[in-house]
Amino acid sequence: MADEAEELTAGGRTVRISHPDKIYYPRPGYTKRDVAEYYLTVGEGMTRALRARPTTLERYPEGVESGSFFQKRAPKNHPSWLRTARISFPSGRYADELCPEEPAAILWAANLGGLVFHPWAVRAEDTEHPDELRLDLDPQPGTAFAEAVAVAVELRGLLDELGLRGFPKTSGGRGLHVFVPIEPRWDFAGVRRAAIAVGRELERRMPGKVTTHWWKEERGERIFLDYNQNARDRTIAAAYSLRARPHAPVSAPLTWDEVPDADPRDFDLRTMVTRYRERGDVHADMDERRYSLEPLLDLAARDESEGLGELPYPPDYPKMPGEPSRVQPSRAKKETD
Repeated sequence: MADEAEELTAGGRTVRISHPDKIYYPRPGYTKRDVAEYYLTVGEGMTRALRARPTTLERYPEGVESGSFFQKRAPKNHPSWLRTARISFPSGRYADELCPEEPAAILWAANLGGLVFHPWAVRAEDTEHPDELRLDLDPQPGTAFAEAVAVAVELRGLLDELGLRGFPKTSGGRGLHVFVPIEPRWDFAGVRRAAIAVGRELERRMPGKVTTHWWKEERGERIFLDYNQNARDRTIAAAYSLRARPHAPVSAPLTWDEVPDADPRDFDLRTMVTRYRERGDVHADMDERRYSLEPLLDLAARDESEGLGELPYPPDYPKMPGEPSRVQPSRAKKETD
């Protein structure tokens, strides 16, 4: 069969889209062409979110209802104009990851079935010091997006008090993300420590509504602030990234005025095209200022002086200094009975 292809132009580069009629989202019938044209439309805004960031691709070569895999290493046959950066994992291994710097790079990845883009919180120039604090508000069973919104509103107030500015977006699922651009002065452990401080302060301000408990059995019907999203090698879907769910939702940047009435179901491949054409990138000024983590680290120091210590890391990490046991509480109880 002949390999029918089309070409799209982005930023002066021509990107070949093979098999453009291949179905990527069967339920609404969205094709590879639809995906590529979507990423072309939001290309400038998404490039702002990805620029020079090592990025893991979540690839679905045959569409979202078929197999997928995460690609951390840039494909060997990538064009010479695509930038890469070497990053290291907690295991000590490393990879040269794609660092999108222009819309054409996003189109090139989409042609490979790269539907979801997961950027690190660092830039290629300095892969050891994050320049974003990422606050992931994750609804637990018994809670929903509305509860995450209530926590986000409280979080905004906390950040305002500390002289920080957060940029909210939908996760593309049930949750909300708030990113704070920060000075790249602290390592991953320091940024994670700041995220824990945020979570603990929200627990105090919204008792019974927020949790930093790592173990699911302890979280209850609360919004989990996933502080480990700031650990090395943890990534969050980029602004404007599609998600691999049947209706083609998008991780949608929001203004704070929109957050109280937002509904994540309103943001998908089709509606985001209209929104972007009308409003552009609502986070366009995100890189204009970077903030100090010192106010949050002062909170962390206060918590630690009151006996609140380290929290568990993800299970694939080596044991970290001061970390409590990673044994699930119910299992630990059985072992001591």
